[in-house]
Amino acid sequence: MDRWRDEPEIRATVVALAAAAVLVAAGTAGVGASSLFVVGAALLAVPLWPLGTALVDTAWQRVDPHAFAADLWLGPVVAALVVAAFLDATPDEVQALGGLVGLVGMANYFLRPVYRLLYGLVRRLSA
Repeated sequence: MDRWRDEPEIRATVVALAAAAVLVAAGTAGVGASSLFVVGAALLAVPLWPLGTALVDTAWQRVDPHAFAADLWLGPVVAALVVAAFLDATPDEVQALGGLVGLVGMANYFLRPVYRLLYGLVRRLSA
């Protein structure tokens, strides 16, 4: 059983943290929100997708971090979607949006036990 694929909440956390990294890096570099930024972030996902797929298919799959690479390409896509929602954001606001996306990702990670508890309760009550 592949433990990584059994934990979709960790995959969501990785995607959120990758998106946060893109947004914080862009904001720190002084890049504000624009349609060009949206296109650039989406284009950043293009080389990451085959790279992640290639790493999953190598001998690296015996190590847990291999699965992180498989979902990293979604980070720039999420960053592009966030910026598309806030097209008038300044560089500081883009950086803050990155912080908020990272916060959501980490909250998701720390709430894993709660998700499992609720799932177990619902499953027990429905049985």
